[in-house]
Amino acid sequence: MFHVKLPGQDAIARQADEHLVTHRVKLPRKVVEHPVRQVAKRLSMALLLLVVTALIVYIDRDGYTDNTDGTLDFLDAFYYATVTLSTTGYGDIIPVSDAARLTNIFVITPLRVMFLIILVGTTLEALTERTREEWRLNRWRSTLRDHTVVVGFGTKGRSAIKTVCATGLRKEQVVVVDPSSKAIEAAAADGYAGVIGDATRSEVLKRAEAYRAKQIIIATQRDDTAVLVTLTARQLNRGAKIVVAVREEENAPLLKQSGADAVITSASAAGRLLGLSVLSPAAGMVMEDLIQQGTGLDMIERPVIKAEVGKSPREIDDLVVSVLRGHRVLGYDDEHVGTLELTDRLITIVRATPGTPVTPDIRPLHD
Repeated sequence: MFHVKLPGQDAIARQADEHLVTHRVKLPRKVVEHPVRQVAKRLSMALLLLVVTALIVYIDRDGYTDNTDGTLDFLDAFYYATVTLSTTGYGDIIPVSDAARLTNIFVITPLRVMFLIILVGTTLEALTERTREEWRLNRWRSTLRDHTVVVGFGTKGRSAIKTVCATGLRKEQVVVVDPSSKAIEAAAADGYAGVIGDATRSEVLKRAEAYRAKQIIIATQRDDTAVLVTLTARQLNRGAKIVVAVREEENAPLLKQSGADAVITSASAAGRLLGLSVLSPAAGMVMEDLIQQGTGLDMIERPVIKAEVGKSPREIDDLVVSVLRGHRVLGYDDEHVGTLELTDRLITIVRATPGTPVTPDIRPLHD
């Protein structure tokens, strides 16, 4: 059973959901040490300061007096160091000589400050972790506009992200939505913000700021899930471009009716590629090369330049496959193309240059 929650939920449910939001949204961060290792390192530093202080006191033990027996042994030195660094200060052991008092002022007092910074800092870091995460999340939300939401971080989702990032889209402008926490961990490790949850639910897409997204890529594992996600995404964002991948070609019309702008049939495309490879291995290799972005041949979309205006698609240097005129996609040999206009866009095949980023105005076309 699939549940699609639509806008208009009661305020109590929204507040409860927001309370858990820091556990559902994962922002990328720099690789840091494991928390246990960090705490162990700080405790080791605090213990080292304690030992150093005790040694300093023991070396100058004649400058201190113990109200109990008047002398200091090694245990007394550690006891004095402990109560001094922790600011407990019972007063049963006190410095009496000038040298001991000067040592307390210029050596032990700075050590006490360092000791407190280490312990208090560790405690505050643990207590304020959630506050910092909420602050990062609020800042991320306030700056996120016209971004790309990718639903599903499987093979198709990863390939789609790689392709759109090749156009110059920054990783900070990509938000991944997936029900698997491991998938979101992987997305965060790659530098993408991630939202854990079922994208068929509107509140999950809201966490991804889908209502402010420029484009939404849906690459789920099941076609029925893709339909529900498309319906929910289209209701939240009427103007976003929604591209969906489905397994079965018969489900493509349903996706179009649900609000998808483009539907890619992965099973049929793979089947046609397999058949083509059987009939003509060389042709299959060329098609596979076109699909793999950044190697061999690439299919791109670019605007017509002034020098090309008035020419036919066959007269320009690039290998033109189609001409995009308004909302119509015309073949290079279509009689309605005539000559190229300045407002046209060309879909061409070019030689890929590895390591060279594609400019935002020249977009690679891959599934």
